[in-house]
Amino acid sequence: MIRNNSYWIYRFNRLLSSYLSKNGENLFSSSVTLNSTMKKLFDSKQYKEALNLFDQNFEICNDSTIDMAIKACTVSKDYSRGTRIQQRLSSKSLNNSYIQATLLRFYLEFKDIDNAMHLFSSITNKSNYIYTIMFKGLITNNMAEKVFDLLHEMKIEPNQFTFTVVFNACAAVANDRARKIGKKVLAEIPENYRNNTILLTSAVNMLMKFGDVESAERIFRSIKTKNIITYGAMMKGYIGNEMFDKYRNYTFILTSAVNMLMKFGDVESAERIFRSSKTKNIITYGAMMKGYIGNEMFEKALDLFEQIDIQLDGVTYTIVFNACAKLCNSRAIKIGRTLLADMPEKNRNDNVIINSAIDMLMKFGDIKNAERIFRSVKAKCASTYGVLMKGYNLNGESWKCFKIFEEMNQKGIIPDEITWNILIGACSNSGMLHHCQYIMDRIPLNIQNNIQIQNSLIDMWGKCGSVEKAKNIFNLVVDRDTITYTAMINAFGLNGMGTRAVELYREMPNNLRNHFSHICVLNACSHAGLLHEARTIFNEISLKTELIVTTMVDCLSRLFMFNGAQMLIDDYEKINTPSIAMYMSLLSGARNNRNSNLSEKIYERMKSLFPNEKESLASGVVLLANIYSSLGEHEEAKNFRSSQIKELGVKVKVGLSWTEIKGQIVQLKAHDHSHPQSAEIYAKIDRLKSKAIENGFIFDSSWITRSLNENETIESVLCGHSELLVIALNLIQEPVPKFIQVVKNLRVCGHCHQFTKVIAKIEQCDIVVRDANRIHHFYPNGQCSCQDHF
Repeated sequence: MIRNNSYWIYRFNRLLSSYLSKNGENLFSSSVTLNSTMKKLFDSKQYKEALNLFDQNFEICNDSTIDMAIKACTVSKDYSRGTRIQQRLSSKSLNNSYIQATLLRFYLEFKDIDNAMHLFSSITNKSNYIYTIMFKGLITNNMAEKVFDLLHEMKIEPNQFTFTVVFNACAAVANDRARKIGKKVLAEIPENYRNNTILLTSAVNMLMKFGDVESAERIFRSIKTKNIITYGAMMKGYIGNEMFDKYRNYTFILTSAVNMLMKFGDVESAERIFRSSKTKNIITYGAMMKGYIGNEMFEKALDLFEQIDIQLDGVTYTIVFNACAKLCNSRAIKIGRTLLADMPEKNRNDNVIINSAIDMLMKFGDIKNAERIFRSVKAKCASTYGVLMKGYNLNGESWKCFKIFEEMNQKGIIPDEITWNILIGACSNSGMLHHCQYIMDRIPLNIQNNIQIQNSLIDMWGKCGSVEKAKNIFNLVVDRDTITYTAMINAFGLNGMGTRAVELYREMPNNLRNHFSHICVLNACSHAGLLHEARTIFNEISLKTELIVTTMVDCLSRLFMFNGAQMLIDDYEKINTPSIAMYMSLLSGARNNRNSNLSEKIYERMKSLFPNEKESLASGVVLLANIYSSLGEHEEAKNFRSSQIKELGVKVKVGLSWTEIKGQIVQLKAHDHSHPQSAEIYAKIDRLKSKAIENGFIFDSSWITRSLNENETIESVLCGHSELLVIALNLIQEPVPKFIQVVKNLRVCGHCHQFTKVIAKIEQCDIVVRDANRIHHFYPNGQCSCQDHF
């Protein structure tokens, strides 16, 4: 099985080709069916598979199929295959105008000018479309002057697109011949084209390259609807002609050009324009900083901010707060807080500025000051409430969102679509069905019918354990997109319904499947032990990303198939940088298998490969220490954990569980005695423990991760875990609930999983526990939805 997995990874395309060869006649009885299948493969960027299909079914291909196949060769950069297709074409197909255009693009893309010229010359009825393709290709291949020869031979009147490309060719050459042709063509263009912004912008660019600034300015002034590219052409022209004074007086043009270049990712040119301006204003600085942020150059944005020696405006505050929020390093935190403290009073009532300040503080993890700023705002709008709630979600305090929502209701502030999405996200994070239904009931129907909201609702119900309600929303979605299907597949997977996840994935149109849908269905298989289905899907995926391979490694590791998992990792690392997530999946499986030798090797390799991944290494320390403890080596576990965590200099995450009691979220940690009903909680635990023992339940000491203290027993240590405490808290309420919901920030341990099954059977109630990986549904019959694949 392990060898087969490796074989499938490398040989899938060949097997697919062979399969289609044997079965192609039955699968594609008509070119219509073939075209439809090829289009789906083409749209999902599976070009190699589309071309394999084409080769196996060439006899029934029509001109549309051929056109698609040549395009696939162009996009996938497969020159030899493209030429082979061309050689197989009939004279009828070679005379098809669409195929001619596609072949011409193909040759020009591969710089095969001889074949391109030969094909171009053979076309008897050349259209403007063919001329435009040829002209563009020649310019791209640095043969712009050849355009003039072909233009001279043109037997038809050029259209707006042809004129534009001719101007581009003249600009590229910019010699005497180009000047003569360019100005002649410009003078002769029909009147109906003289309002075409794209055409005239290319003329401006051409004239600037000629050094004819006056004519370029005249054309520029004649353009009725100027866009940012038009202004940019003027700016670049002035700079190219070293007429810096010309544009320095046009702040709007300067700023527009900087904006345009930054949006194109041409940071260097934007910086050159910015530096050439002697008199910069705050708008110009803002355009540069915003451009740096858009190009993810946040440090540069702060560097520039620190150079500003003029008065700031409101926009600048917002831009700098956003840059600081993106970075969240010590420098950004210092700059952001100082800027906020020194901000004039007049800016403190501007909701846009304040919203960006709150967002920044929340990104810093400074909830207290974010709340203080929020409270200081006199006239709050929906977006101000939304940014605060988004911050709560980010910092793991989603339950606070519901109090903020109540405040919005009291003040008559109506949430917008973004705010509703944030609230739905808060429900997803809290995991409590009561909150979900409460928010759902208040979303206006017109917003509920929005596909983005529907997708979020599917995700919410799935993450809160109600697959049925998620499916109800899914069924209401009229025009399902990738997110719709992926959210529903994930809902099935999280709740242990792997088979249904696979079924829906198979129903999902191929062109909608993407990286995330692949991950979700593989994860569903992993959590349900569906190895065959996982392998089949994995082998069908043409582009195997890091996360996709990691999920497959996780699937194999959960089934203790470590050789197969390691083979996948080795194959991945032949052409990619190692991934710590893959090793964590492998280590997690080794922990469940209590394989200390393998675990030690994995952890040592992780330390060697990822010395700076402190948080992940700390998780690895905990897993390996737990293995030592499970084997009774408590002293070694203690020493290893202590020394390694100290060396890494990080804190281990504290395990927390929470539930809803009488409308309030209650959160407890292991062996917690802070709750007012602690005595009753532990008394209930003792009663459950006794009943479990009476029914033959054995408390497994291998799940104890430390040595026992004085007065502790195996039972008292294991039964003090946070999820069991919140379950007991529910069971001492009046009336005793028949449905209990618990959310835990870490994975459920093996003991708590087994004990919760027993509790559900003793109390004859349903218990839903969502841990860091999945959702467990414990039923009154003593079974769990995960079938012990966790």
